[in-house]
Amino acid sequence: MRLDRSLNSALVTGLAMLVVTAPQAVLAQGNAVSAANRAVIDHWTPGRRAAAEPRDLVIDARGQGYLRRADGALEPYGRRVAVEADAPSQRKGPPGGGGGGGSDTTPPDVSNMDPGDGTTIGANRTFSATIIDASGLKSVNFIITYPSGTTQSFSAGSSGGDVWSVGFSGFTDGNWQWHVVAKDNAGKGGNTTTTSKVGFTVDTGGGGSGGGGGGGGSGSGDHVVTNTQWSAGGLVQMTAGRIYFEMPSNQRRKRWSGYVCSGTVATDGTTGRSVIITAAHCVYDDANKSFARRVLFIPDQDGTSGSGTDRNCDNDPVGCWTPSFGVVDVDWTTRTFPDNIPWDYAYYVVNDSGAHSGNGAASDSLDTAVGSLPVDFTAPDHDDSDPSATSPDFTHALGYSYSDDPNFMYCAEDMTTEGADNWWLPSCGLSGGSSGGPWIQPMDAGTGSGPIMSVNSWGYTTSPGMAGPKLSGTTASDLFNCAKTSGFALFGSVADGDAGVVVSGQACMAASP
Repeated sequence: MRLDRSLNSALVTGLAMLVVTAPQAVLAQGNAVSAANRAVIDHWTPGRRAAAEPRDLVIDARGQGYLRRADGALEPYGRRVAVEADAPSQRKGPPGGGGGGGSDTTPPDVSNMDPGDGTTIGANRTFSATIIDASGLKSVNFIITYPSGTTQSFSAGSSGGDVWSVGFSGFTDGNWQWHVVAKDNAGKGGNTTTTSKVGFTVDTGGGGSGGGGGGGGSGSGDHVVTNTQWSAGGLVQMTAGRIYFEMPSNQRRKRWSGYVCSGTVATDGTTGRSVIITAAHCVYDDANKSFARRVLFIPDQDGTSGSGTDRNCDNDPVGCWTPSFGVVDVDWTTRTFPDNIPWDYAYYVVNDSGAHSGNGAASDSLDTAVGSLPVDFTAPDHDDSDPSATSPDFTHALGYSYSDDPNFMYCAEDMTTEGADNWWLPSCGLSGGSSGGPWIQPMDAGTGSGPIMSVNSWGYTTSPGMAGPKLSGTTASDLFNCAKTSGFALFGSVADGDAGVVVSGQACMAASP
């Protein structure tokens, strides 16, 4: 499991969530925030921002898709909840034994936790526990506590009999803890057991699988970085940011929920606009067929002088920007995750005028204020035989993990493939909220810069790793062209859920022309 410290033809509406405490935002060049963007600012109260969850899509061993909530719970994605009964993280009770009956009041019995208290392990280890319950188990989560106190939850799978397990890789030296939370199928919400924390020590033998800096490995020993805070700064930290947005709870678009993702300002060579590259599942809800609304982009939130999730763009280094519309591939919109994973790339487009609020920046133009990184649509290196951190396929994935707000996090290792459609970083431990963040190969550690060749996309429910869509040989460049040429006038007054462009081949189609 990955260790972590830490979304036919339809278009998006004036999406923007600028956060300010003063009645008027402080703008670098005096441009007034548009009325539509001001409404978005007013919408994102501290409570709504704090309630926003990571839009974290995962796939189980059967190929079923889930939205993983902040607490680790798995919500079936794009299908009715009843289908989830066959998920590997659930086990039906014995015949006639309950399986949802209300008579069982006994919580699951958890024993034989491995590693046990005081155990010393290396960088990799399979954790397991024996868990028994008369009603069958609805969910089993292993909670890892980092030496820093940060926690992360992982869904365990049944490995035969009553044994539940998760394989982990990329531990770093130090004193860690873990515990189990198991819930059964009994009625009235079920019975839950939460074990005491078990302490264990990690000794990687001096190789060091984590690393504390932003450069990513020394070229000797184990150079894999599973998840740690980016400390090298540079252009990637300035251009990458957190994205807040809302998506509907159903296709009627009557109720909306808040989410967080990551994105990066891309070099577009145009004037009058800036383009943010991110994941499609952070732009378009393929289950409910709707673009996001009330979108807010906060670059370099790691440098905030505030607490992270607040309502004040004035304490972020360069303030906040509100995108006007999104751009996705038609195959993302007409299919449902995970059938559309090859097309999980997308863009947000930001107007140079009326979109910036908060702390003064050098310009109200986003890419002028923070810079940009190039997007590389050529084939990157992968599966290189060189095992060092200087190998051509050594790749950095970065993003704003929900559990590490407001820190900018990263993982880094040699890149391989996962099926025909995805790149794969097998030990990456970035958590929810990092979706849409950039993959850079190669990374210049001195300047914190390099070409973007993919974005954080999805992971598995019971194993580590992060997948990224292939930008080379796909329609990603066609989407980029539409992001650079589609007019803002189409999105001045469209309905919530329609502010976006759907790309079919090289054709840019507005959702609500």
